[in-house]
Amino acid sequence: MKNLSATKKILIFVGIAVIVFGIVIAGITLTKNIGMSDEAITEEQAADKMSKILSGINVTNVEPRKASITDEDILSEEEELPDIASYPLTVTGNADINIEIFSSPEKAGEGTDGWINEVAKNFNSEGYKVNGKKISVSIRSVSSGLAVDYIKSGKYVPDAITPSNEFWGKMIEAGGVEVTLKKEKLAGNVAGILLSKSKYDEIIKKYGSVNMKVISEATANNEIAMGYTNPFVSSTGFNFLISTLYSYDADDLLSEKAIEGFKGFQENVPLVSFNTLQMRTSAASGSLDAFVMEYQSYVNDPTLKNDYVFTPFGARHDNPMYAVGKLSSDKSAVLEKFCEYCLTDKSQELAKKYGFNNNGNYKSELPNIDGNSLLRAQKLYKENKNSGRPIIAVFVADTSGSMAGESINALQTSLINSMQYINKDNYIGLVSYNNRVYVNLPIAKFDLNQQSLFKGAVLDLDANGQTATYDAVVVALDMIQKAMQDNPDAKPMLFLLSDGEQNTGCSLNDISSILDTYKIPVYTIGYNANIAALNQLSDINEAATINADSDDIIYQLKNLFNSEM
Repeated sequence: MKNLSATKKILIFVGIAVIVFGIVIAGITLTKNIGMSDEAITEEQAADKMSKILSGINVTNVEPRKASITDEDILSEEEELPDIASYPLTVTGNADINIEIFSSPEKAGEGTDGWINEVAKNFNSEGYKVNGKKISVSIRSVSSGLAVDYIKSGKYVPDAITPSNEFWGKMIEAGGVEVTLKKEKLAGNVAGILLSKSKYDEIIKKYGSVNMKVISEATANNEIAMGYTNPFVSSTGFNFLISTLYSYDADDLLSEKAIEGFKGFQENVPLVSFNTLQMRTSAASGSLDAFVMEYQSYVNDPTLKNDYVFTPFGARHDNPMYAVGKLSSDKSAVLEKFCEYCLTDKSQELAKKYGFNNNGNYKSELPNIDGNSLLRAQKLYKENKNSGRPIIAVFVADTSGSMAGESINALQTSLINSMQYINKDNYIGLVSYNNRVYVNLPIAKFDLNQQSLFKGAVLDLDANGQTATYDAVVVALDMIQKAMQDNPDAKPMLFLLSDGEQNTGCSLNDISSILDTYKIPVYTIGYNANIAALNQLSDINEAATINADSDDIIYQLKNLFNSEM
């Protein structure tokens, strides 16, 4: 190019640049969907696919009617709770003097979660006596949050309770029930944050350490996809909530400073899971960098130990023991004897085998917090968990013939009672279906007017006909997508209440790619249900499936809406 003029050189270079730019753009256009499976489609393709499906669905718009909202719509705390038979005894004592103990599931469950069950069976076989009478203990596995609700409401009160940590005992006392701390520690445990090894290395490189303050800051800066469990039910999730608030204001975890810090943190939290299973599913899919878990569960899972680094946080989970109410002298003696037995070398060695009694040097990072402050922290979470972002949700109710009778009655009662747990700034709609799909209530802000329309629409539901589940889901998705145009910052979600059967209309295969593209979680609530079918739908975007019989669905929905709505 030596003999070319400067002008010609410039023209040649410009020409080459144009050609290269054109090739790059063409390459991007041709390859932008390479690697997408048949299930992975663009939003434009999803909209086209949904439009085609909708064109074949027979949709009826129902004229909504108002129903007066009265105090009778709100069940008492006792009425919301299922019969205690829903949580059978894991150990049954039948001696002359027997005491019943509520225990958190990580020590009264199955397999590696059965420490206190084994200890109780050993205790019952010893033949101990008090005042010449044989003694025994019964164990009932009940999550700590649920146990508190049973005791505070008076629906079912055991002789003693051993929750995961002392938060729950303090809240029982704040609720006006007498409890006496008998032992601060039966088996040592700690709550922790599990960070993927790669993310852990990143955080160490940037911040120099991993602790709650670092986790809070990194989450707020959108450097970590952090998940935790429902603080109304889970001890670890509740501990994480309190620790997060404390990281923003060590002098007052309920101050405006703490609340504003929590809002910024929560804005970048992709998941507060209804249960541990949902959280584990999200972590396995790669959508979470970090999540919370007790060390006892972590150490018993080789996969977790290989893939995640455990960092303890917050209050210790030392499984305290409380007497509930005024026990007779005989029952008090049995409880004292059992506590002593739990602390024998034999029982403590067994605890170690089950994964307890590690991290003995870890000291609680939290100050002494009273029960009223803990109750206020739960309320604070409920009011601020969405950081000012409203939720747009559609309830999809199965009204096919298989739901007739007890199931549809339970659905109506549970939905009407659950209205109190839906924040009034959210936007709510209702769809029902049999072989046809009905829009019973268009999406609108859940103010008093919408609440009365919602109640009227729910009361008018009637079960008959076949089951076009996925047709109804598509109609609800379309409603949500249209509502999102006016509220682009809102958080969308869908709740399907069904027995899981489907025998007409489009299939799950027809709509799964649409759900995957729009990333709208579908929470499924099963009434005497085909849970496997409901799980398939919820798993697409890592939502939860609740296997709820007609007795405990009301309580289950209360917790779901406290967590999500």
